Amino acid sequence: QVQLVESGGGLVQPGGSLRLSCAASGIFLSIYAMDWYRQAPGKQRELVAAISIGGNTNYAQPVKGRFTISRDNAKNTVYLQMNSLKPEDTAVYFCHGASRGYNYWGQGTQVTVSS
Repeated sequence: QVQLVESGGGLVQPGGSLRLSCAASGIFLSIYAMDWYRQAPGKQRELVAAISIGGNTNYAQPVKGRFTISRDNAKNTVYLQMNSLKPEDTAVYFCHGASRGYNYWGQGTQVTVSS
């Protein structure tokens, strides 16, 4: 059974940092392109950051320079380091993996940025 399990979300003040983790079981992340998406209340799910099998990264414009996606294939885990958080970053963050026509999603972790 394939599972992607996110963790690390929570409540943080504006300007603070969080690191999200996405741990995989049942698959080897090393052969998957991995992404982080987020969905705020009343809005569509949007791509935040992506990392290729080879380690190339891409970011949505609103998070460039503040968020960093990385992968540790030995730990079968993908991370999203989020710095200088803003209230508009508040959303449920989802991990997603894709490879050879297969797509998997995690259950999401809530990130709330508020004073």
